[in-house]
Amino acid sequence: MEEPPGATGEVGVPPPGYRLPGATHPGPIRLQVADLERSRQYYSTVLGLVEIGSSPGMAQMGAPSGEPLITLIERLGAAPVPRRGRLGLYHFALLLPDRSSLGSFLSHLAKLGIQAGMSDHSVSEAIYLNDPDGLGIEIYLDRPRSEWQYSGREIHMVTEPLRAREVIAAATAPWQGMPAGTSMGHLHLFVGNLERAADFYHRALGLDRVVWSYPGALFLSAGGYHHHLGINIWAAGAAPAGPDDARLLEWSLVLPDADAIRAAGESLTSAGFPVQWNEEGWTADDPWGTTLRVSSHPVT
Repeated sequence: MEEPPGATGEVGVPPPGYRLPGATHPGPIRLQVADLERSRQYYSTVLGLVEIGSSPGMAQMGAPSGEPLITLIERLGAAPVPRRGRLGLYHFALLLPDRSSLGSFLSHLAKLGIQAGMSDHSVSEAIYLNDPDGLGIEIYLDRPRSEWQYSGREIHMVTEPLRAREVIAAATAPWQGMPAGTSMGHLHLFVGNLERAADFYHRALGLDRVVWSYPGALFLSAGGYHHHLGINIWAAGAAPAGPDDARLLEWSLVLPDADAIRAAGESLTSAGFPVQWNEEGWTADDPWGTTLRVSSHPVT
């Protein structure tokens, strides 16, 4: 299978320039919700996150280690996500540290009577939910990289049924909330056009294409991971999430140092995408208004 145009520098196609460092990883996100108390209860009771900070109209949720993962910001009456979705967030994905945790979480959902989507992606095992505003959530576990399969340079990813009973059987203790070591594993976004999105996230920002044969989607990462970012056109034709909608306000990437932050920002700027510099790093909006924050440490 051939690498996509622009990914390896085929004849007649300029290779990408700047590449993000392999140590790049997603950081905290900010979500706009319609009812803070309702969302606070969901994220603590269902997901098992702990509240680590709050102020009027805002709550920071994280794992027991105390590192924030999600900031909930209230906009009273924000419109829920329609069934078809809006351009912007498809889901955010929390990565668990072990299979026992995934199994106990699945048992926890069953006890609460909550139905969830479940998939085996070959590289990972995943559970899918929607919060009270319809915002998409994935809770997942990676398989060891030594077990990932490749077709040429492309990582092999599929969507097959999860062996739920096997996952539940792996649990060694009841669910006690999100375990220490839980992290923001990846983001997946609805976009209007894959090539235009690749211009921003692949060619300008410097994420590598790693999966490109999945229908209507493209997966990108740094350091050979199966994906730090997924983009798809499954809601093409829908409007971008707006100020009065429940939505992703921003997501973030954490880079290893100031030099990498500067180089990534300059790469976007040289490609014609505006960058807003700040003391921590910079922010930029993709072509559909989804805001990315880049810094060298998690910023909430």
